Amino acid sequence: MVVGEKTFDAFFKTATTFDPFPYQRKIALDPNLPNIISVPTGMGKTAAVILAWLWRRKFAEQDIRNKTPRRLVYCLPMRVLVEQTRNNVILWLANVGLLAGIVNGQNVEDIQKYVPSWDAPDKIAVTILMGGEDGNEWDRYPERDAIIIGTQDVLLSRALNRGYGISRYRWPVQFGLLNNDCLWVMDEVQLMGTGLATSVQLDAFRNGGRVTEGCGTIGVCQTIWMSATVKPEWLSTVDSDDTRIRTGIIQLDDNDKKTSTIHNRISAPKTIRPASSDASEKKALVEEIISTHKPGTRTIVIVNTVARAHALYKALKKADCQSKLLLIHSHFRPHDRNILMTKLSSKDDDDSIVVSTQVVEAGVDISARTLFTEIAPWPSMVQRFGRCNRFGEWTAGEVFWIDVLGIKKNPALPYDNDELEVSRKILKEITDVSPSSLPQTLDMLPCKHVLRRKDLFELFDTTQDIAGIETDISRFIRDTKENDLQVFWREVPENGPDEDAPLPHRDELCSVGVGDIKSLQRRNLRAWRYDYLESQWIPLSKATPVYPGMVLMLDAKQGMYTSEEGWDIDSKKRVDVLMPATATTSESYSSDPLSLGDWMSIATHTDHVVKIANNIVESLSLGYEIAQPILEAARWHDCGKAHPSWQANIERINAPAEFKNTLLAKAPKNAWKKGKLPEVPTEGDKRRKHMRHEFVSGIIALQNDVSDIAAYLCAAHHGKVRLSLRSMPDEYRPPKENIRFARGAWDGDIVPEDPHQDIDLGGGVRCARVKLDLSPMELGEGPLGASWTARMIKLRDSKDIGPFRLALMEAILRAADERASGGMK
Repeated sequence: MVVGEKTFDAFFKTATTFDPFPYQRKIALDPNLPNIISVPTGMGKTAAVILAWLWRRKFAEQDIRNKTPRRLVYCLPMRVLVEQTRNNVILWLANVGLLAGIVNGQNVEDIQKYVPSWDAPDKIAVTILMGGEDGNEWDRYPERDAIIIGTQDVLLSRALNRGYGISRYRWPVQFGLLNNDCLWVMDEVQLMGTGLATSVQLDAFRNGGRVTEGCGTIGVCQTIWMSATVKPEWLSTVDSDDTRIRTGIIQLDDNDKKTSTIHNRISAPKTIRPASSDASEKKALVEEIISTHKPGTRTIVIVNTVARAHALYKALKKADCQSKLLLIHSHFRPHDRNILMTKLSSKDDDDSIVVSTQVVEAGVDISARTLFTEIAPWPSMVQRFGRCNRFGEWTAGEVFWIDVLGIKKNPALPYDNDELEVSRKILKEITDVSPSSLPQTLDMLPCKHVLRRKDLFELFDTTQDIAGIETDISRFIRDTKENDLQVFWREVPENGPDEDAPLPHRDELCSVGVGDIKSLQRRNLRAWRYDYLESQWIPLSKATPVYPGMVLMLDAKQGMYTSEEGWDIDSKKRVDVLMPATATTSESYSSDPLSLGDWMSIATHTDHVVKIANNIVESLSLGYEIAQPILEAARWHDCGKAHPSWQANIERINAPAEFKNTLLAKAPKNAWKKGKLPEVPTEGDKRRKHMRHEFVSGIIALQNDVSDIAAYLCAAHHGKVRLSLRSMPDEYRPPKENIRFARGAWDGDIVPEDPHQDIDLGGGVRCARVKLDLSPMELGEGPLGASWTARMIKLRDSKDIGPFRLALMEAILRAADERASGGMK
């Protein structure tokens, strides 16, 4: 396509069937992307930013393409918004012929069946990240363009190297991919709470800010913050660069306001007055809602907590309301939520009363003639007003605000009293809430916890502490009182789940308040969490710490969920289990799933990894300083598999002749010795508990004068060995005392064992037999120089490498290894 307004207009209309507004065209065609998009609800902000990115990435002049990041990360505050956004994006890409994958049709069911494809490098794959193990392989293709859509909990936790909903061993991979070569779009920022400040701080750490020097990234990593109410003042944090951020602000101008569509929407009449009933007066409120509702239209009632939504919905049912009733909140499984959202979006649903929490507050493209809403912070109120007479389709819309002062315990939750008082004062003075009539405020969003550079650097190391306790990042993700964990239901035997019970699929997961689970712990809740070190499901006791991002298995016999009302702590009905057909078991610390496959030598596998790694670094146009250590590590990454303890895991009786005495990198599943190792070693069995071949690879690399970066990448490429080297709690100890040992390796081990062998690493590179020197485990200087920890912290803290670049290098090597192991290119 030729660059220009007319061609972008044609492109936009092909994608959406609508002509672009002037502000949408400006985002696509201006030399630089904006930092802030402050545009009223219902004006197409999502289409504006996504199609602008797509245009700039695929059709703009070369210099624009080069500075447009290859990954668009679209962050939303709530799960309910994610799939709606995903469905729109898939259709837009399909309409312009750029979707990597197939969609046969345009209805919701067709779109839900979409599976990303990575075989079309010139097209765009769409991925959603909302918890559960992600099986679409997006993080195996760092060189491909992609649109990643997810919730702030999942995306920000993964950008902080503590990813909610995925194996801890994939944390570093996604940390690297989400902090390099990305355009972050933070949508509906007024709902993000402390997550907004975290996004601003991350931007400062990547690019530099007021008082901090940027850590540096590979490729451009920019952030756009957008909402109907976003203000530059909200993006002023201790490290942010206000001057840089304020230079790019998009708002509606006179040309936008002259278009008939925008004029009708911003002028749509909406009267507002207080409801006659307080939120505490449930019976009176129900009567008022029913009497105010106009038959043949939709009424939406938005309340601030799931508990009150449940109670109000049940009261409306009991009152024998004649209109259709619908309950929507954030605590539904995706399958049931999709059904509800389809009903909500249906044009035939013309006589209904919808009871909802904040999930319809923003981003959901629905409209009601009548809106009841509990009082909330002013930016949230503005978003809620946008659900009433949204398109100007009624001659008048009516809004009723409900006070919460009569509620005895914590009436403001999940907000603060001061926030509600600001709204209360404004609401008492206005009678119209059409977008053109809303008063402008300069309120600041509160933030109690601010991510600092020290926090980020400490999070780079994912090694668990000695007690197995993780760093709690929830205070940086979402306001503490709003935090959720996730649960799923299975048919669980009386003695607990099977050892190999598969991990949950995303469709099984239901978000639940941490407070609910803590209260259920006191009632003998039958729940289990997965222990990655012990590779088993552990019962949740009354004393087990419960924290946001946690994933728990519940016994379906206990109930607490229905498809109509979602999470319901009082429900005793057995829950229908949504066991996925493609569920997978988890990767434990000692497991090595990438080593399963056809018989293959270290040399052959290494050649495959080097080839793919080289293709990736060439596709990314990485400079020598970054590319060379990756390729060096690719050559040395599996030399530790020559350790006799690792080779002893493979039974060679049925191996082809050429592999009988070969140092192997892979073997078929049936060739691996079965069963757990005993607590103490047995004579004649060379296997050792918690053997990590990549730890040995890192040590051998150091002993062969490989660069520190490459040695780190060798050791870290499975996400299980990081900045510190220490032994595991129950691994085998050497027979002699005062011998260093860690991760199945002992000081003085000879690798390989056979005195007539060396290690063939392919490509003409061979490593001579080596006597392992584990002195880098110690602090200070040793025979090999500085300690492992000192070397790696120096890399993490250096201006030339830093945490983000180092993590992406790690992700590239991991991707090459996984693709080579899976027979991919």
